[in-house]
Amino acid sequence: MEYITGVVERITFVNEENGFSVIKIRCKGFPELVTVVGNLAAVNVGAVLRLKGSWKYDTKYGKQFNAIDYRESVPATIAGIEKYLGSGLIKGIGPVYARRIVRRFKEDTLRIIEEDTDRLMDVEGIGKKRLDMIKKAWQEQKEIKNVMLFLQSNGVSTAYAIKIYKAYGNESINIVKSNPYRLADDIWGIGFKTADKIAQQLGFEKKSFERCRAGIIYVLNELSNSGHCYALREQLISEAVKMLEIEEDMINDTIDRMIEEKSVIADEKDAIYLPAFYYSETGTAKRIREIVSGQTWIIPINIDKLIHEIEREHNIKYDQVQIDAIRTAVMSKFMVLTGGPGTGKTTTTLAIIRAFQKMGKKVLLAAPTGRAAKRMSEATGMEAKTIHRLLEYRPPEGYQKNADNPLKCDVLIIDETSMVDIILMYNLLKAVTNETVVILVGDVDQLPSVGAGNVLKDIIDSGYVKVICLTRIFRQALGSAIITNAHRINKGYMPNLKTGRESDFFFIEEEDPKKVVETIKELCSKRLPRYYGVDPINDIQVLCPMQRGETGAQNMNAVLQDALNPTNISLKYGGIEYRLNDKVMQIKNNYEKNVFNGDIGTIVKIDMEDKNLVLCFDGNYVNYDVTELDEVVLAYAITVHKSQGSEYKIVVAPFTMQHYLMLQRNLLYTCVTRAKEVFVLVGTKKAVGIAVSNNKIQQRNTMLAERLKG
Repeated sequence: MEYITGVVERITFVNEENGFSVIKIRCKGFPELVTVVGNLAAVNVGAVLRLKGSWKYDTKYGKQFNAIDYRESVPATIAGIEKYLGSGLIKGIGPVYARRIVRRFKEDTLRIIEEDTDRLMDVEGIGKKRLDMIKKAWQEQKEIKNVMLFLQSNGVSTAYAIKIYKAYGNESINIVKSNPYRLADDIWGIGFKTADKIAQQLGFEKKSFERCRAGIIYVLNELSNSGHCYALREQLISEAVKMLEIEEDMINDTIDRMIEEKSVIADEKDAIYLPAFYYSETGTAKRIREIVSGQTWIIPINIDKLIHEIEREHNIKYDQVQIDAIRTAVMSKFMVLTGGPGTGKTTTTLAIIRAFQKMGKKVLLAAPTGRAAKRMSEATGMEAKTIHRLLEYRPPEGYQKNADNPLKCDVLIIDETSMVDIILMYNLLKAVTNETVVILVGDVDQLPSVGAGNVLKDIIDSGYVKVICLTRIFRQALGSAIITNAHRINKGYMPNLKTGRESDFFFIEEEDPKKVVETIKELCSKRLPRYYGVDPINDIQVLCPMQRGETGAQNMNAVLQDALNPTNISLKYGGIEYRLNDKVMQIKNNYEKNVFNGDIGTIVKIDMEDKNLVLCFDGNYVNYDVTELDEVVLAYAITVHKSQGSEYKIVVAPFTMQHYLMLQRNLLYTCVTRAKEVFVLVGTKKAVGIAVSNNKIQQRNTMLAERLKG
């Protein structure tokens, strides 16, 4: 082993997942900068490092020092101190303030910040607010560094140190030492495997109850991420044995103990639930039964006369199924209205709203996402809120609208119900009185919710509530190849891929993934904006069957970002470059910011000095610290799953054999029905054919339909 000492001049690369870094340091006795590689994620530009390691020669990059350990000391020179402070180490001090502070305090700078921080007020531009920010950040970075070094010494990634510190503060190291498995429960982004790695390093027994318990909860959470509300005991044991590599008996005993302590719930059919999913599923079934059997209105007027009045006012003639839907809505307590595109769901919903209004009833409208709520507002001319906003969700108290403080309405209509998961549905129905009429509107053939459950399908399959299914495609919709092809796909027929220049559905055949990417880039940046006169960022959406691969959303985002937004005003985090005016999507519900999974927004401001950004989501301006950007991804291209409930002027979609695992009928159907004016499919007929013929929808572990029947 050798030792070298030098000042960090440049950080070339950091892998946020495992902390592997490439840095350049200036060392005495070396004429040029020395390249150092190793787990160095906690270091900053300007820091003085004493590194332990060995020299190696890389055929591509030349001579490098491979560091296995390091010790950091503060820089001694004025230039070093300025570089150190200006590196973004401390929020509130960027290059400009670093220069001013060092010019004022010279070699004493770091001592002043540590011991006599208030003197920074002598520096031009530093007021009370910035001083408080610097004080807090200086203390935090010392603590964070301790957490990082602790994690490093246990051979674990340092990428999550800031999150750990934010969650536990000065108790971080004590908590991690006593029960590292808490990290998987408490910190978003840290899964069981990372926590388990830390635990192994800290000497936790492979067969410890804490490890088995955490592993079982991890398996149940993973299943819920795939849409399941529960695991059958046999399935849970099998998955846990595979992952934990311990005997079945140990898993069985742990499950029994967890049932006793109520950290999981066992149903009579040997189904094991996490409590939130059990209470949501049983609670949803109970609430639907209570609403259905609640007090029924006495109809004060002739329904047929009411329908004729609405037809006359709107100059429209409803068909028999639509008339049945209006009549059923007025006479039922709980109803589902379903149907594909062009079958008149919106027109029928409008008629139902009008009928209730004529009866003097108060109607509330809601949808699962901001975009779906906005569409509902535009279609009805009434206010429609997201379900979270309707229920006035406020962290940490939770939903303000609930059984004790219910929604004040006679009728509640929810659109895009196929997107609603079991937990959200339960919280919604808890806030509804037994006298309220509930109408669920949605297309049951679309992809089910991202969260656990298959609520709309289960309610329909139960046969417990009234269901009206609209099947007739109206004449004006028949002129759209998007709508006719969507219905062909849904029935298992190949879409018509040979369409004329005036069509709204186009197919570009291309097998080579590289050429697919180039074609989509050309379509989005030049051809479509030029021909249709649209905004390439806001009016065109690329929808991919999956995230990974050359034609997946991740790579398409990098390509489209360079083509559509080539600015150099940016911040990097987690391997992604976030640029001013980038189109982005929130991928986690953040109740404090009032931003939810699937919301699409724009980066409207980047503060390079303080390392934070302002994002705008439908007029809601939200601040993000750079460390919170793992909740946000680029959204020039998104997955079809993430597009549910949204409509876009123009949709461009790659469908190639690279997406083989995801080629399913309901995925292609959902993809096509997201396009309002133009749909462009780029790929192969073979991939489209496989998707159309694959109608094997993964069954989700849910019992809502049975509970309603039962």
